[in-house]
Amino acid sequence: MKAKNNTTIKWFLSVFSSGGIVLLVVTIISLIIANSSFGDAYREMWELKAGPQIGVVDLNKTISHWINDGLMVIFFLLVGLEIKRELLKGELSSRKKAMLPLMAALGGMMVPALIYTFLNIGHPAISGWGIPMATDIAFALAILAMAGNRVPIGLKIFLTALAIIDDLGAVLVIAFFYTHGMQLLYLLLALIPLALLAYLNYKRIQQLHWYLIPGILLWYFILKSGVHATIAGVLIALFIPIEGALKNKRSALERLEHKLHGKVNYFILPLFALANTALLIDSSLLSGLDSTPALGIMLGLFTGKPIGIMLFSFLAVKSGMAVLPSGTDWIHILGAGFLGGIGFTMSIFIAMLAFHEPDLQNLAKVAVLMTSVAAGLVGFVIIKNK
Repeated sequence: MKAKNNTTIKWFLSVFSSGGIVLLVVTIISLIIANSSFGDAYREMWELKAGPQIGVVDLNKTISHWINDGLMVIFFLLVGLEIKRELLKGELSSRKKAMLPLMAALGGMMVPALIYTFLNIGHPAISGWGIPMATDIAFALAILAMAGNRVPIGLKIFLTALAIIDDLGAVLVIAFFYTHGMQLLYLLLALIPLALLAYLNYKRIQQLHWYLIPGILLWYFILKSGVHATIAGVLIALFIPIEGALKNKRSALERLEHKLHGKVNYFILPLFALANTALLIDSSLLSGLDSTPALGIMLGLFTGKPIGIMLFSFLAVKSGMAVLPSGTDWIHILGAGFLGGIGFTMSIFIAMLAFHEPDLQNLAKVAVLMTSVAAGLVGFVIIKNK
């Protein structure tokens, strides 16, 4: 079993780290195109509409909307599967294993949110407090991979578990704080596919196609309810069985997770990056970086993340609740803290929910991108030279 777990961990780290490199490349390409002579046409392309409109069923949405509210549901489904697996069978399945990344993640979410809030009290952009809370697991693991084979496996597992807890925190923040104008009828209708999914889980049905139709219905009803559609992905994940497979066979959850990793990391997230980094970087945008919303994001990610992760990890270890991962020391944890400041995917996603004004969204994206690069470089240098 231990050998199987080690193989799973190596595969997981490999997929995410290479996915982070792909994300970096497509982001650079997107920014180059957006600031070239093709920039206007490139940005307009993402606003083209596609999809059916039949009676009350209106799915005629922009391409960017389909990516952010459609394809990203699959990303959140994968996030939900990872959270469930880690909580039931992985690095978060016991108090001893979970305590250090749990405390580190809590610090890494609370301190950045407090920094942003402090800087923006009374400002209309106060709603952006959730933006610097997030960590991009793909980019963070890609930086670790670039640091070479000297990086302890314990540090990689710690950072992965931290980022997964971080994702759970982001999901809860989206569900409870970035939901607007709820429609009770559609929430009630969503209970029908939820009940079907619960029944399939109770029967431990391993054939994944049975979950498809209830999952699509749940996504549509959640989309129309006012709760962000991506929450449907996490809800579906909760009902995919992790037990009940035949001997020597992978469970439905394990099979679905393996099916989705490549599609998410090499197709969905790169598309998300292309659609949401089509930014015209001009003087008016850069001049906004000294505003309190931008400063809140940058200070939250670059200083709040490492301070929160280090402080809460130190308290957990000194109190006896946790121990440092094998082969690591406090310099490693500091480096991991800076890598936690790579917000990218989830931070940009939350920025689009927190802000409705395009100019503010773009400002937040630039702040996230610049700070993620800076935090990643500092984290890399610390860990590489350890």
